[in-house]
Amino acid sequence: MIEPGIGLLFWMTLTFLILMFLLAKFAWKPILSAVNEREVTIVDSLNQATLARQEVENLKAENEIIIRDAKIERDHILKEARDIRDRIVGEAKGLAQAEGDKMIESARQTIVAEKSAAVSEIKSQIGTLSVSIAESILKQKLDNDGAQDALVANILNTSNLN
Repeated sequence: MIEPGIGLLFWMTLTFLILMFLLAKFAWKPILSAVNEREVTIVDSLNQATLARQEVENLKAENEIIIRDAKIERDHILKEARDIRDRIVGEAKGLAQAEGDKMIESARQTIVAEKSAAVSEIKSQIGTLSVSIAESILKQKLDNDGAQDALVANILNTSNLN
C-alpha cells in the first residue's frame, strides 16, 4: 500500500482549509440565507393556509347562520302572509254575509210591503165588489113597494127596540 507523504497531507489540508474558508465566506452565507428564506416562506405559507382554512370555516359558519336566519325570516314572513290572508278572507266573508243578510232583509221588507199593498188592494176591491153586489141584490129585491115595506117590517121585528 502506498502511504501519502506528509507534504501531500499538508497541502491537501491547506487546500481544504482554504476551500472551507472561501466557501464559508462566499457560499455558505448565501446558501444558508436562501435555506432560511425558504424555511420562512414555507412557515409563512403554512400559517397563511391555516388562516385561510380558519377564515373559510368562519365564512361557512357565518353562511350557515345567515341561511338559518333567512329561513327563520322566510317562515315568519310566510306565517304573517297566511295570517293576513286568513284575516282578509274572514273579513270578506263577514262583509259578504252582512251584505247578504242586508239584501235578504231588504227583500223581506219589500215582500211584506208588497203583500200589505196587495192585501189592501184586495180588501178595497172586495169592499167595492161587496157594495156593488149588495146594491145589485137590493135593487132586485126592492123593486116594488111591497117588498120594501116587508123588509122594513122584518128588520123592525128582528131588532128589539125598547
